[in-house]
Amino acid sequence: MNTTNNKRLLSLDILRGITVAGMILVNNGYGPSFEMLGHSKWNGMTPCDLVFPFFLFIMGVSLYFSLVKTQFRPSAPVLLKIGRRTLLLFAIGLAIHWVDYAIEGDWLCFGHLRVWGVLQRIALSYGIVALFVLFIDHRWVVPTIVVLLVGYAAILLLGNGYAADATNILARVDLQLFGQDHLYHKSPVDPEGLVGTISSVAHVLIGFYVGKTIRETKGLADKVNRIFVVGALLVIGGYLLSYGLPLNKRIWSPSYVLVTCGLASLLLALLMYYIDLRSCRRWYGFFHVFGVNPLFLYVTSELLAIILGHLGVSQIVFDAIHGVISHPQTASLCYALYFVGLNFLLGYLLYRRKIFIKL
Repeated sequence: MNTTNNKRLLSLDILRGITVAGMILVNNGYGPSFEMLGHSKWNGMTPCDLVFPFFLFIMGVSLYFSLVKTQFRPSAPVLLKIGRRTLLLFAIGLAIHWVDYAIEGDWLCFGHLRVWGVLQRIALSYGIVALFVLFIDHRWVVPTIVVLLVGYAAILLLGNGYAADATNILARVDLQLFGQDHLYHKSPVDPEGLVGTISSVAHVLIGFYVGKTIRETKGLADKVNRIFVVGALLVIGGYLLSYGLPLNKRIWSPSYVLVTCGLASLLLALLMYYIDLRSCRRWYGFFHVFGVNPLFLYVTSELLAIILGHLGVSQIVFDAIHGVISHPQTASLCYALYFVGLNFLLGYLLYRRKIFIKL
């Protein structure tokens, strides 16, 4: 076997780190933010809308590299690990919502605790794809992606899926199954709801296919070229599809899946070229810290934001920044950068001690 196939891709860690740092940045602006650092209101896409799909894509790539070590044999230890990780991620997602209520004194908030969230979407997508690739022949990966996206497109078109109100089938299913008290309250459509998991599973499968392509292609230069071609085809296909099915993060539309996976592939190919092929590695240290403890740092950032907000520290820091920088959007960005820096310091302590926490 070609030795380059067994060499760890540092570029994947860096892409993961860029993504996690980006997730923390866009989630923690204080006060009014620049439009590019906010999610699109409905149809369309901002840079902020790239970070979560990039993470799901990377998870798919990493899943291939992880399970190939087991030769994709569904042994009891492997299945136990997948089940435990799926349940742990889902439970942590629920716990973050609980802490948000509990810190305000509502300890018994279970009657109105939100069911869905970022970690819950990650958990379900991970668990479903991991089981699929263990039990189903991998030549069915691409056909399954097509079936999932076509089927989801049909659900959206037949179920008023582009309506930004309670008539949307995604909202109706969540409301029927879980009740209003357990759903996202900032919009009628829960952006991490149950039905949207269909397209996020396809999203992770695309990442898995890219991981498979990287592994099976000999030579780093050929790997870069193939991933670049895959990314370009996905972006072009996604934008063409968007004329009938607009880009929409809130419903995780099929065009959104293709475009964001394509952009993630292109960025991965670029990083592979400069980091793994050309060995241009002087600049990546900051992102490597986030890339080796990604989920742990994301979870701690969510909890830290809740705690600092409750204690009033966030307001004090923002007011101090705003006192120096009068422009509110710039002050908000500076606060977000400060918050990323806090999480970097935590990650750096772990990094220096070679502590890698797997969730």
